Amino acid sequence: MAGSRRALLAGLASAWAGTAAEAAAPAPAPQLGPRWGMVVDLARCIGCQACTVSCIMENAVPPDSLRTIVNTYEVTKDGVVGMAMLPRLCNHCADAPCLPVCPVGATFQRADGIVVVDSDRCVGCAYCVQACPYDARFINHETNKADKCTFCAHRVDAGLLPACVESCVGGARIFGDLNDPHSTVRQRLDAEPSAVLKPEAGTQPRVFYLHLDPLLSGKVEGTPTLWRPQHEGA
Repeated sequence: MAGSRRALLAGLASAWAGTAAEAAAPAPAPQLGPRWGMVVDLARCIGCQACTVSCIMENAVPPDSLRTIVNTYEVTKDGVVGMAMLPRLCNHCADAPCLPVCPVGATFQRADGIVVVDSDRCVGCAYCVQACPYDARFINHETNKADKCTFCAHRVDAGLLPACVESCVGGARIFGDLNDPHSTVRQRLDAEPSAVLKPEAGTQPRVFYLHLDPLLSGKVEGTPTLWRPQHEGA
């Protein structure tokens, strides 16, 4: 049974390879300092939701809210049926649409490209939530402030990996400096075709996907199948 499942997944990966509309990965910028980004290798994601749980624990995400999630889809391609995984999080876009709509400047982009929210300034108007084309923001019902993935900026500043990357059992999430030609993310983007979610939005995401089928490029909604908050359905 295990061998058959592996063969099926391998067949799906082979059938999908190179079918997504490729996104031109940004070249290393001639500037000082890092520009953080993430590569998600969908061929290695098993949908275990370890990233989701570790993010909740690391960032004290309240119930009914998620900073990252792995959506799971049943797909059929060329008569082959299998499961497709799609990890989602804030894309830390170079041209982030959430920035200009904030009336108080609470949402801003750091010099290293990480988009963050100043909770002291945020008034919870949710304009940024509505502006995000990736459904990656929410209003934290405990703080009444805008909330989202920050690439675990506090960990990055301490020289650590984001919690979701460190906990990924399949090694599907790769984090690093897009400006460093020796970083793993830079080398993977230079060596393999990549794609982004909703390329038509023109936001220049800095989360790139390997082996992304074009049918999933717009799938920013969905319900995880392997994990639920403990209180759900209680």
